Amino acid sequence: MKYIHAGLHAIALTLAIISLVAVFDFHNAKKIPNMYSLHSWIGLIAVILYALQLVLGFAVFLLPFAPVSLRAAVMPIHVYSGLLIFGTVIATAFMGITEKLLFTLKNTTPYSALPEEAVFVNILGVLILVFGALVLWIATRPHWKRPLDWNSMTQPHPGGTLNGKEEGSTMTDCSNAETSDVEFNGEAAARKRNPKPDEAGQRSTM
Repeated sequence: MKYIHAGLHAIALTLAIISLVAVFDFHNAKKIPNMYSLHSWIGLIAVILYALQLVLGFAVFLLPFAPVSLRAAVMPIHVYSGLLIFGTVIATAFMGITEKLLFTLKNTTPYSALPEEAVFVNILGVLILVFGALVLWIATRPHWKRPLDWNSMTQPHPGGTLNGKEEGSTMTDCSNAETSDVEFNGEAAARKRNPKPDEAGQRSTM
């Protein structure tokens, strides 16, 4: 499941990079300044954070040499960063469609007259908001989360044993040792209380 998760995000990052290149090429061809609006600033920050999130997640959760303690420590940060980046992308989309609408209506019908373009953009913004709220709701529900990968909890240690098996074997050895001690003490006490006939005869003759 995590490979599908990483693959889909890798595709999304590739499409985002292609979109950035297309935007810069279009601005340069039309002699439009680059990186002057809040939409462009927040959008570029979101793409950079998204790339860092993907690289960090690949290094920690997909490569086999990452220890379990590191994965457990990074997981809350990874989840929070994913939700933060998703919210940033939603805000960037709001600013982008609003900015494009204002440029389109600059020399035509004012926005306050609510032309067809404005109605379309407003409805699109509401749908984006509903989509974002639904995704955040699903992502924060415990029963929607993927179960823990117990295979990662039993990775080999340098000593050649597994986490779960090593702990279980240690506990089993301790319990077996305690049981054997109790049985030995019980047998010794029983012999003292009830000596065998030959042992009793030997004691009487002595």
